[in-house]
Amino acid sequence: MLILTRKIGETVAIGDNIKVRVVDVKGHQVRLGITAPMEWAVHREEVFLRIQEQNIQSKATATSDLEKAARLWGANPGPAKPQD
Repeated sequence: MLILTRKIGETVAIGDNIKVRVVDVKGHQVRLGITAPMEWAVHREEVFLRIQEQNIQSKATATSDLEKAARLWGANPGPAKPQD
């Protein structure tokens, strides 16, 4: 882990495209401004972890639904066989 000391208004650069600026400090809270390309999702860690958990649950539900649909249609829900 890299540990840096920055003052209000100072910035940390991450690669060429991401900048993290210290906007304000009040007591034990630090406000950060983050500039990143639109294709990069930036979340607080607790939100990021919740999104990951929802994605895992969604994938499990989707797989289960596909297996149920395959059984209804009488298809084999096993792995697809490679075609020659």
